[in-house]
This record gives sequence, structure tokens and C-alpha cells, in this order.
Amino acid sequence: MSNNANKFKLFFTNPRNVYLIGLVLGMAATCIELARGRAENLVDFRHATQLFWQHISAYTQEYVEIHHGRFFIYSPVFNVLFTPFAFLPRWISGLLWNFMNYTLLFLAIRNLPGHLKDRSSQIALYLTLIIVESLFCFQYNVVVCYIFLWAFILLEKDKPFWAVLLIMISATTKIYGIVEIGLLFCYPKIWRNLGYAVLCGLGLLLLPVMQTGIDGLIPWYMDWFNALGSHHDTTGTYPSIVFAIPGILPYMRIFQASVMILLIAMFFALKNRWNELDFRVQALGVLMGYIILFSEASEPHTYVIALSGYMMCWYTWKRHTLFDTIMFWIVFVLFSIIPTDVLCPARIHRLINNTLFFNVYSYTIVWITMIWRTIKNK
Repeated sequence: MSNNANKFKLFFTNPRNVYLIGLVLGMAATCIELARGRAENLVDFRHATQLFWQHISAYTQEYVEIHHGRFFIYSPVFNVLFTPFAFLPRWISGLLWNFMNYTLLFLAIRNLPGHLKDRSSQIALYLTLIIVESLFCFQYNVVVCYIFLWAFILLEKDKPFWAVLLIMISATTKIYGIVEIGLLFCYPKIWRNLGYAVLCGLGLLLLPVMQTGIDGLIPWYMDWFNALGSHHDTTGTYPSIVFAIPGILPYMRIFQASVMILLIAMFFALKNRWNELDFRVQALGVLMGYIILFSEASEPHTYVIALSGYMMCWYTWKRHTLFDTIMFWIVFVLFSIIPTDVLCPARIHRLINNTLFFNVYSYTIVWITMIWRTIKNK
């Protein structure tokens, strides 16, 4: 390898350089969207939270009409936790939100346990464009992603209470994180940790009482559940799920339940491997893929969660075949290059991912590969 090639490789494997590259791109994306007045998710979060403190529900058809068809699908717990960002000036709020989320995700990747730490720069570099896409849209998915990772890191460091608290924050704001509770079986004192989950969950769910009062708490949550039911649209607006594949939608609930039952059965069948770090990483990666692929409303940006799990699994595999390498780069192009308007015309993006569903097909293939390699321990 030439001296220039070595310098190039060293530059892009230096954690500080990778962080700064992502930070510059992320902050540039943030400023562009704020200047263009297109920070819809940030506006949504801020407005819904401000309404919450005014005792006005954001889970109404009137709210949807005001926000041009955008449902507010986050819980009252989210409103409480987002409060510091809701009342700052919009520019400061947006910059702080994206800076915090990018930095915490990068730090989570840098603190991954075992040999994954040695690969953290490659993982971070791979995810940078995907993270930037999420920052463009001021997504909450980045938060869900680093909560998954930090909870796993804390479990590995034998700090179960803080890990469970993070899991329950995710579960009580956007549901997804609840599946990570299953990993608690791999660690000592499962019943104590499940007790932590119950206590943390109840504590978090009671946070909105400071605004709703005891009598208003249940009706507020009922409004949230109704909004979730009204929001589900798996036919056009959110095509990046397995149910967008023609012929599967009518059997959505059966698919969701059946696949989860199979994953649980596989997990307990491999109980003898629970003490292996690589198995725990692979189990986490499979779960992170499941909640996105079998969700009812995933967007391309949501795949920062699934692809973080995929990248961790990739570096636990003992060897990579030509097929693995081909799929690695196909997924990278479909989720990093194609959705970026600067790099790919929007009409091509819509054809490849929104009409032909190549992104869904490709990730489905790599997710099945993740499961197969976990079972075979390859």
C-alpha cells in the first residue's frame, strides 16, 4: 500500500476525524433545513410540547390539519422530556437537538464493548451519511438508536438499573425500545432487572401527571393510543417496511406475531450461548432490525437503528463471503447514497426505493443472513 493510501486510511480511522466529519455535515444539514424553514419534525415536537403545557392535546384531527397531515405519535412522556428544547428559540433548539443526538450516538459507538470498540471508527464512518439524513429531518430515531446502544453498553458494564431506565425511556416515548427487555435474560438477576423495568416504567408513565393531574392521565394516554391507530399507513407514505412488499399487507399481524415467536424460540434454544458477547451483539442486532422491518410505519431514516445493529453483527462474523460483501455495499448505496438528493435525483430515489422497494428487499436479505449466522455461529 502506498504512503498516500496509508495516510488516507489513517485519517478515516481516526475517531476524532470521523466525529468532526459527521459533526460538520450534521450541523451544516441542520442550518440548511432551519434556514429553509423545512424542519417539520422539530416544529412538530416543539408545537406539541408547547400545547401539552397549555393543557391542549396534539392527538386531534385539528392538529393534523394544521400540520398538513402530520400526526403527532409520541407519548406525553416525550413531551415532558422534550420540554427544554420546546421553549428555546427555534435555531438554538434545532442546533442543540442535533448536536446532542449526533454526539451521543457517536459516543455510544465509541464505547461498544469488546472487539467492537476496535472497529468503532469504521462503524461510525459507515453510519455518518445515514445519521446526517436523520439530522436533516430532526428525527427521534437517532435517539432510539443510541438508547439501544447505551443500554447494551451499561448492561455489559454491570450497571443494570441505568440500562433498564434507558430502555424504559425508549419504550414509554416510542415503544420500539421495549424489545430490548428480552436481552435481560442474558445477564444475572433477571427478576431484579425486570423489577427495575416495572418501577422505571411506572415512574416515567406518571411524569405527565404534573400537567394532566391524576384524573386526566388515562384520557391523555388514550388519546395517544388512538392517534397511533389513526397514523398507521403501510401503503404509500411509509414504504420502507416488509409489509410494503405486494401480497403481505393483509397478513401483517400474523407476520408480526409469527416472526417474533420464532425469534423468541431461537433465543431460548441458544441459551447455552447467552454468556458469549458475540451472541448478545447478534441478538441485539436482530432485534434492532425486527422493530424497523416489521414496524407499521418506518421511513428510510428509521433505518439508522436497523443498520447500526447490522454493522455490529458484521464485525462479529468470523469471515465474510463475497455475497456478504456485495450485500454490504448494496445496503450502503440504497440507504446512504440513494436517499441523498445531492447525490441522487429524487425521481430515481422514488423509483428504486418507493416503487420497486429495493431497500426493503435488500435489508430483508441481510436481516435473514444475520439470523442464519447467529444460529450457525459463523
